Amino acid sequence: MTGRLSGKVAIITGAASGIGKASAALFAKEGASVVAFDRSADVNDTAKRIIADGGQAIACTGDAGEESDIEKLVEMARSEYGGLHVMFANAGVTGGVRGGFFDATPEHWSEVLRVNLIGPFLAVKHSAPVIRDSGGGAIVCTASVAGLRSGAGPAQYSASKAGVINLVQTAAQQLAGTGVRVNAVLPGLTETGMTKPMYDGARAAGKEDRIGQLNPTLRGGEPEEIAAAALFLASDDASYVNGQALAVDGGLSSSHPTSRPPGDPNRPSS
Repeated sequence: MTGRLSGKVAIITGAASGIGKASAALFAKEGASVVAFDRSADVNDTAKRIIADGGQAIACTGDAGEESDIEKLVEMARSEYGGLHVMFANAGVTGGVRGGFFDATPEHWSEVLRVNLIGPFLAVKHSAPVIRDSGGGAIVCTASVAGLRSGAGPAQYSASKAGVINLVQTAAQQLAGTGVRVNAVLPGLTETGMTKPMYDGARAAGKEDRIGQLNPTLRGGEPEEIAAAALFLASDDASYVNGQALAVDGGLSSSHPTSRPPGDPNRPSS
C-alpha cells in the first residue's frame, strides 16, 4: 500500500517543533521525501528522526521571512530530490508583546508581518514555478482562526494571519491553470512551543482542565491533528480544494466566544 504522498517531495517550514515537526513526520510516513526547514538547529533532529523511522529527509536552517533563504531552500529540494510537489509554509511567530494592543510598536508589527505574511508570500513565489514544472501539486500555508475575527490572538498576530487567508485566495487565482493548488489550514488553540507558556501556566495553577473550554470539543488541539489536515490539503485527496481556509479548531470559529479584556489605561477614551 502506497502512502498519500508517495513519490512526492515536500518542504515544511517551521519543522523543528510543534505543527511543523508533526507534519514532517506524517508527510514522510505517507511517502514524501521531506526537506525540513527552521531557524532552529533542532530541525536536524526532525530529519534524523524521520530517517531513523525509515523515511527520507534532509534539514536546512534559515529565516522563513528572508527571500534568499527561501530561494536556497527550494533549490535544495530540486537539487537533492529532483523537484518539488508540496510546500507547507508553516513557520510563524506571535511577536512576543506583553500587554495589550497599545503596548505593541511598529517594530513588533513589522517583524510579525515579515515572518507570518511575507514568509508565506515568498514560499508561494519561489515554490510555485518548481511545483508546476514538477507536474503540479499543492501549497499549504498555516494561518489561524485568529485571522478570522477578534478574540483568538494578539492584534499583530491576528492581522498577519488574516493576510495569509487572503494570500492563499489571491495566489490560487494567480496560479489558475498551472496545476498548483493553494490553501490554508487554520489551527485553533494547539499545544506547541508557541503556546507552551500558556499551557505551563494553566498546569501550574491547576487549571489544565480549563484549556480549550471555549470550543465545543472542550479541549485544546494536538500538533498531529493539525498535521493531518495539512496532509489532506497537500495530497490528491484534496484535488478539487483550492483557495480555501480550513479551520481545525474544535469548533471555536463557529462562534469565537470571548470576554472583553479589562480596561487598558493606554486606550484612548471615548
